[in-house]
Amino acid sequence: MKFKLIMAMVDDGRIEAVLDAARLAGATGATIIPNARGQGLKRHKTFFGLEFLGPRNILLFLVEARRSETVMDAITEAGGLDETAETGIALELDVTRATGLEEHIKVLSEQLPPV
Repeated sequence: MKFKLIMAMVDDGRIEAVLDAARLAGATGATIIPNARGQGLKRHKTFFGLEFLGPRNILLFLVEARRSETVMDAITEAGGLDETAETGIALELDVTRATGLEEHIKVLSEQLPPV
């Protein structure tokens, strides 16, 4: 079975909506890395010229490859990722090998038709 890793960087206020949408679209779970910081297109300066790096959360979804487009579309919509340059991003990576998924694969194999 082939998998894709979807990484979504979203604000605190959008986590639950993104998680719920991803699950409804076929994701079976997620890993959340809280309080990641980074820079976007523009630097945000605060008082005294200091740069503000607002915390984001990284959500990791390991999804069966045939579900990845549907899950990515759901994440994009729920997270409002295409609304502005400031709402976050999501990306998808091919997974060449993953272990510890035997039980997941059994469940997914029952839910999806064979290729």
